[in-house]
Amino acid sequence: MNTSGRRETEHSITIPCGAESAFRLLADVQQWPNVFPPTIHVERVAGDDRVERIRIWALANGEVKSWLSRRELDSERGRIEFAQEVSPTPIASMAGAWVVEAAPDGGSRIRLTHQFEATAAEHLAWIERTVDCNSRAELDALRGRAAAIQLGDELTFSFEDVVQAQGKAKDIFEFLADAKQWPERLPHVSRVRLDTDANGVQVLEMDTSTPHGATHTTKSYRVLLPHQGIAYKQVTLPSLLSVHTGFWTVTQTDHGVAVSSRHTVSLNPDNIAMVLGEHATIADAREHVQEALSTNSRATLECAKRHAEQAPG
Repeated sequence: MNTSGRRETEHSITIPCGAESAFRLLADVQQWPNVFPPTIHVERVAGDDRVERIRIWALANGEVKSWLSRRELDSERGRIEFAQEVSPTPIASMAGAWVVEAAPDGGSRIRLTHQFEATAAEHLAWIERTVDCNSRAELDALRGRAAAIQLGDELTFSFEDVVQAQGKAKDIFEFLADAKQWPERLPHVSRVRLDTDANGVQVLEMDTSTPHGATHTTKSYRVLLPHQGIAYKQVTLPSLLSVHTGFWTVTQTDHGVAVSSRHTVSLNPDNIAMVLGEHATIADAREHVQEALSTNSRATLECAKRHAEQAPG
């Protein structure tokens, strides 16, 4: 292998929460899609809270990359070391650490280090840009999340809708995965563009209507986990939201199929008055968003249920 030489970088930021809270934020990788803009989905493949293997899907200069990493977590030292087991092209190797240090004002200083190699010299600049862009975005997002938590974090919340269906889990999974047919199958979807990238990740752009008559154009990246579920992250969002991630779960049971739609969202407080009126509160916005998303989710779940129950065999 023709590598270009090892490079090292370091990025840092101070955030308004204690070192223990900061460490918990970094340790909980399942929440990363809700915190870090580049991250689409993360799964723990094996391990525990000290040593773990995780699979990450994330954006790198507009491309979706996926890889396995090994992490060692040391809460006493405030240190999380990571190393990619098999790096995505054009990265030959990637490792680094999150380091959490108590700041004098009661906050925390976070340092993010990387050591990496490229598969060839001409790819090094691309990797350096990606590491720099993603590191800055992640640290800025971490600071914003820490500030929201300090204020009580009313802006971020989760909810779920569930249906029980007869039939086969694979039929429901295929209904949810085949979004190209949604305009014919779902009353709230008027337009869909669905592409699949080289890593098998779907890029879904669609126009949907809300119960209040508004139409939104959204773009999402979707990770398909066959016959189990679909994880997604919206990157083009309605104006009330700053984050929207979700997971369609399909589970075969002794009595049929359990299908759920789980959402995690963060409100954009700057747009609440513009969308809902100058007297609208955060509580009003939470209710409005949950009603809109749940109405569409329930409609999709019911259509998926009918599809499975009418499927031959």
